[in-house]
This record gives sequence, C-alpha cells and structure tokens, in this order.
Amino acid sequence: MCGIVGYFGPSQDSVKIVLEGLKRLEYRGYDSAGVSFIDQNNHLKVYKKAGKLDNLKEELKDKDIVARTCIGHTRWATHGGVTDVNAHPHNNDILSIIHNGIIENAHEIRAQLEKEGVKFKSETDSESFLELVTYELRKDVPIKEAIAKSFKKIHGNSSFVVLYPKTGEIFAIKRGAPLVAGINEIGSEALVSSDPYALAGMVHKLYFPEDEVLLHISAANHNLINFYELDLTKTKRYLSKKQDLSVQVSEKGEYEHYMLKEIHEQPELIRALTQYYFGGEGYESLTRVAKLKPERILISACGTAAYAGTVAKDFFEGINRIPTVVELASEFRYRNPIIKPTDLGIFVSQSGETADTLAAQAMCKKSGIKTVSIANVEGSTLFRDCDENLLIRAGVEIGVASTKAFTQQVLTGRLLSAALSGKLDDAEYRVKLAAKFSLLAERVDHLLVHSEVIKNVAESIYNKKGFFYTGRGAYYPIALEGALKLKEIAYVHAEGYAAGELKHGPIALIDEEIVNVAIIAPELYEKTISNIQENKARKGIIVGIGQAEDKEGKRLSDYYIPVDFNGLEELAPLYVNVVNQLLAYYMAKFKGTDIDKPRNLAKSVTVE
Repeated sequence: MCGIVGYFGPSQDSVKIVLEGLKRLEYRGYDSAGVSFIDQNNHLKVYKKAGKLDNLKEELKDKDIVARTCIGHTRWATHGGVTDVNAHPHNNDILSIIHNGIIENAHEIRAQLEKEGVKFKSETDSESFLELVTYELRKDVPIKEAIAKSFKKIHGNSSFVVLYPKTGEIFAIKRGAPLVAGINEIGSEALVSSDPYALAGMVHKLYFPEDEVLLHISAANHNLINFYELDLTKTKRYLSKKQDLSVQVSEKGEYEHYMLKEIHEQPELIRALTQYYFGGEGYESLTRVAKLKPERILISACGTAAYAGTVAKDFFEGINRIPTVVELASEFRYRNPIIKPTDLGIFVSQSGETADTLAAQAMCKKSGIKTVSIANVEGSTLFRDCDENLLIRAGVEIGVASTKAFTQQVLTGRLLSAALSGKLDDAEYRVKLAAKFSLLAERVDHLLVHSEVIKNVAESIYNKKGFFYTGRGAYYPIALEGALKLKEIAYVHAEGYAAGELKHGPIALIDEEIVNVAIIAPELYEKTISNIQENKARKGIIVGIGQAEDKEGKRLSDYYIPVDFNGLEELAPLYVNVVNQLLAYYMAKFKGTDIDKPRNLAKSVTVE
C-alpha cells in the first residue's frame, strides 16, 4: 500500500526525480512521506514529514541539495501512529531503508535485538529489518549477504529498498508485495518502485522480480541491475518488458478529478475491448482459457473486484450453465474450501497486487487447479503467478474508488463467457456481441452528456442520514457496488441489498431521512415496485433509476433518473452502474470530500 521510489544515476537532481515519482503514487493513499539521499559530501541525509507530500516539499524547498542517489517513500500506517518519527525512510549511521508490507514477527526480532543493546527510534515494524541488516553488517558480513540473511528471518509479505551509503548502491527485495525496477539506457539511470506508473516516462525497460530475488543496483553492474537468489547466485527469475506508459496517461487534463476523468473514459474502453479480444493476442488468451473446460468456476477477489466477479457469475451460470462460486479472498484463504481438480480459479484484481487475492490464488494453485487472472497490470504478481491472464485494458486508474476497472472486469468476464460457449469463432456471433458492447458505450456516452439530471438529484439528497441501494437479480451486485462507491468517497453510511431482503430486518431503519436508491429494471419489475412501495409507506425517500417511460416508477419516486435498458440485455447492469458512479461522485463533491484520495483508503491493498 505504501509508495516506493528509488533513483540511481548521474543526475544531481535525484531528489526531484524521486519526489515526482512519489507524487504519481499519491493516489495509492498515504499519511506521511520522506526521502533519504547521499549528498555531494557523501553524507546520508534524511527528511520526512507526517501528512501530505507537500509538507515534505516545504521542508526541502530552501535546501541546496545535490544528490545522485535517493530513495523515497509514502507511508500508509500499519504499526505505530502517524508521526515524523514513524515515517519512512528509517536510518542509522550505516543504512537507510524503506518498506512496504508487514513484518509479522517484528516484535520477536525487536526483542532479540534489544537484548543485544540495539536502540529503536520508532514504533514501526519496518525498523526491525533495518537493525537486523545492521546487526549482520557489524559482524563484517558483506552487504548482499546481510540483506539476504536478514530477509530469510522475517515473516509476512514485504518489499524493501535499501540505500547503502558506504558505496552509494541500492538493493531491493520482496515477498508477496509489489516491486518493479527499470532502466533508462540512454541516461545510464536505474529506478525502483512499488508501482510501474511511477516510472512512466523515466525508463525504457521494466523488470518485475519474483519473490525472494535480490536486486543490486550499481554502476559496476552490467545494465546497472543484477538479480540474485538468496544464496547470492545470479538468477533470471524476473520478467522484463518494454515500458509503454507515457506521463500523460496519469494526468487529469480538463477534468476536476481523476475519478470523473475515468468515468468519462469508459465508452472508448468498452469499444476497444472487443477489438482486442476478437483478434490476435487477446483472442488467443481467451481460446486457451476456454480449452480448460472447467466443470466449476471459483472466482476470488476483494471489494469492487468481488462485485465485478459476482456480475460475471451470472454470465457463467446463465449463459454457460457452469456452476460458479464467488468468494471474498480475505475469507476464502482462511477456511478449508472444497477445491476439485476440474475447477477453474479466476482471480480479479485491478492492480494484480492485492495481498488476499494473491494468497487465494496461491492456495488454489497449490491445490492443483488452473488459475486465471482478470487484471489490469501486465507483469503484476497476479499476472505472473496465474497460468493464464485476461487483461482488462483499462489503462492507468488513479482514482482510489474504482470505476472503469469494474466495467472492464465485468466485460472481460462476458468475453470469457463467449469463449466458453464455443461461439467465438462464429463471425455472426462476434458481430452481434460487438454491437451490444457498442450500444453499451453509446448509452454511457448519453448518460455522461446528460449527467446534469444525476447531479441535481445528488444535490437534493447528499445531506441525508443514510442510503440503501436496492436491486434484484443481476442488479443486486450493482446495488452493492453503488453503496460501496458512496461509502468510499462521500463518507456516509450506505448499504446494498437485494430488494426483497429489506423486509427481513433493514426496513426497521427506514424513515424520512433514509434514501432508497432503487434500481427499477424490467426483470422482476412487479416485485421491485412492491419493494419500493414498502419503503415509501414508511416515509423513505425514493430515488428511482428506471426506464424513461415507466410511469409507475416515476410516480413512486421522489427523484427519478431515466435510463434506457432496451437492447442491452445482460450488459444493462453495467449501464446502471455508471449512474451510481456519477451519483456518488456528485454527492461527494457537494460534501467537499477528497474524491480522488479518500481518507483511510489505499488504491492497492498490499497488506492483510
């Protein structure tokens, strides 16, 4: 969850380069920031501040800094409060380190080292690794060996970047946490980060190391970076690829917020997805997965991705008649699930670095079943660990509250359903499916152009006490996702329910300060209307989302958002979801919250 950036090269502005990388990672969520670097006098300098990155920049602005090597960090607190002392980097007179993840046995390591006379400065688990490596170095163990030995002793998922002032070199290593390195061959520069987006425009080539691979960045190395196993033998356990991201992809442009920009990107992404999957590399990946012929599908994910998986479940069961189970990865990994050899595990994650989802995938792989990722980041840990991968091709998603990734995840599931049906080679079928995708894009375009209706509704209800989102059938997961979006960015209580479940308890909460955002779809229409009437009778405020010509839906609603379900069929839930995205966005805007970087949240949840 923390942001990591390190620079090694000839530039004397390494601190500025690292700060730019950290700025790009602000979307991940953080509560403090810091840098450490080796100055022109070969002295280690460390600056760190609680709060926003701007606090750190203010601290540095009057400093005359010349530094060719720098590491930087944005922290999301797990151990210890949000203070300057607990912020990273952590350092002593020998080393400086930054850390992403959790050291599960930090307390034991700390206690052992304190018996040896080591004095700790912070409350963090991260400092235990710093002092563990330092303890080895004080015994004259070489630096690479000291890091490898220390890493073997820690438990849990972590990535570390180590700056060694004695030589000016950088080392990095990870287990179950994101880490990427890159080189700029023209400038003889090497960078390391927790996220490839931080390196966009800075490097030409990326390297994604596997777990327990030690990176050594030094001018003495061939290509600047060498890779080692923990026994210090050289290894090729890493994926390399060309860096194809540009700096512009992560800019807001004309939009006030990244979230709004990403909502508006959805129509073109929807249109492009069929082009990718109906030919070339995309078609081949779908075909390979379809050939696995599963008897049952296990979908595992967290948060928004889990709701996307729930929508996809309807495709696999309704169209393909394949039994499908959706499991929250954080629960699935800790119970003793029944996994059969003929099952197929599908793991959904925007970042491909979600800790619980990675653990669930590892469990399924260990059980001997084939695993498939539906992910956005090529080269991510999930991408590398799965047998097959279906990229959602959403581009960079900066807003913490996921929007376009959800849409692309669901549509990728629909395309997989098409492949599993055996109809992907049927040209007429492909044309019809592509036309349906195109119609969805067209309807979303229309919503975006006429979003003033949704904005006006948001302005009327944003100060209400609580919100119930309701939907039936395929719209139930859309209700769940709609409520989640509102919770994430507007900080209000919201719950998603299958509409028929309200009378089984939650209806006790309905009064004149509670809003029911009701999805009034053609499916189970009469049942939905009946549920709305029950809420209306208890003075609940009804926001209806329904067909433009639905007179009864309009009559029952205090506020009505007209839509057009015609022709969309199984893709209609995605269309309604964009209404919910806009509704949440505008309510958050009226409340004045930090829409792109909501409090307490991180974009990529890389810790349990």
